[in-house]
Amino acid sequence: MGERPPLTYTAAGVDTGAADLAVAKVKAMAEGTHGPQVLGGIGGFAGLWDASTLGERPVLAASADGVGTKLLVAQALGRHDTVGIDLVAMVVDDLVVTGARPLFLLDYLAVGKLVPERVAQIVSGIVRGCEQAGCALLGGETAEHPDAMAPDAYDLAGFGVGVADRGRLLGPERVRAGDVLLGLPASGLHSNGYSLARRALAGAGLGHEKYLDELGSTVGEALLVPTRVYAADLVALTDSGVDVHAMCHVTGGGLPGNIVRSVPADLIARIDYSAWSRPAIFEVVREAGRIADTEMAHAFNLGIGMVLLLPAAEAGRAVEFLGGRGLEAVVIGEVAPATR
Repeated sequence: MGERPPLTYTAAGVDTGAADLAVAKVKAMAEGTHGPQVLGGIGGFAGLWDASTLGERPVLAASADGVGTKLLVAQALGRHDTVGIDLVAMVVDDLVVTGARPLFLLDYLAVGKLVPERVAQIVSGIVRGCEQAGCALLGGETAEHPDAMAPDAYDLAGFGVGVADRGRLLGPERVRAGDVLLGLPASGLHSNGYSLARRALAGAGLGHEKYLDELGSTVGEALLVPTRVYAADLVALTDSGVDVHAMCHVTGGGLPGNIVRSVPADLIARIDYSAWSRPAIFEVVREAGRIADTEMAHAFNLGIGMVLLLPAAEAGRAVEFLGGRGLEAVVIGEVAPATR
């Protein structure tokens, strides 16, 4: 039996040289999201944020999330520059519903094989998302897992921190009977329900390259439409003085599973599902999988990605303000006393 050659980390599947190159590629992009509060830049063991400007009664909000099986669509199509926007949206829009202003985000990228160019594409989306949200990409981690993941596979997660004044926190305790539900349009499926959507479409023979007139694109392109980032618009809305009581980020569980988190136990939210038009992708998925309406409502956002709960007298101001920022908000329901 011949003598075995010495084993190296690279031979085991982890290329630290590629990791260094990946960091070099993303450093300049990330630093473009930094303001004066970020100290030290990218490349240290931890990101630093100067908290001296956070106000007299700051409350920190924190959220972590991922993109889910939407990543499989990106990997199948070889397009990796938009899923980072999805990641940012999922994190920062969970922060903003508390009344917090997103400050910074950190990402975690696990890959089967570290390809610097692909990492740069993924991070470019994260940077664009942070720019849309008005927050800094403070740092992150890219981990190579050669035996745990296929070479072309990757997973993406993020952690974000925001700040709110304690006297301006939003939540169900502020909601009152008579408040209206103001729905903000979704850009598409966003980042939830993809396991069901992919199964339904595949079962109907609708592959990613299939062009559908009703979509005006291929199926894959419709599935990869980035999640809308609402954070900057909603921070601006509350800063303008509009009296918002609570917000609801419509993610996993759809409207039924999320609106209950924004309404106190003695009240209910009545939703008029005919009040808005749904993007075509929802009907395509529904028909492909012969999915019941109740299942669709619990799996997908159905075209409403964020809901504001506010006094009826404030709805007009909110609609006008958001319309000026390109968001066509619509009243989709009201808050009423719970029936026994």
